[in-house]
Amino acid sequence: MSTPRKIDVYTTGCPLCEEAVTLVRRVACDSCEVEVHDLTDAAVAERAVALGVRSVPAVVVDGELAGCCRSGGVTEAGLREAGVGQAA
Repeated sequence: MSTPRKIDVYTTGCPLCEEAVTLVRRVACDSCEVEVHDLTDAAVAERAVALGVRSVPAVVVDGELAGCCRSGGVTEAGLREAGVGQAA
């Protein structure tokens, strides 16, 4: 049995964030664990900063900020490159 891939999506509830959440859930595999975090919570925001989140929406895969979130936004190709949709 494979280890579940942990996918954290950091959002503020904006329409672009909601689109990203929908995309992540669509691309995620059956063994992926997707959790959405609200950056209006101070503790969540602190954790996001520690992970390198500088804009929203942001996706962290297995504790690492996805490359697509460093260079222009959440895309299906970027999510797949980060391992979303594949068992860990």
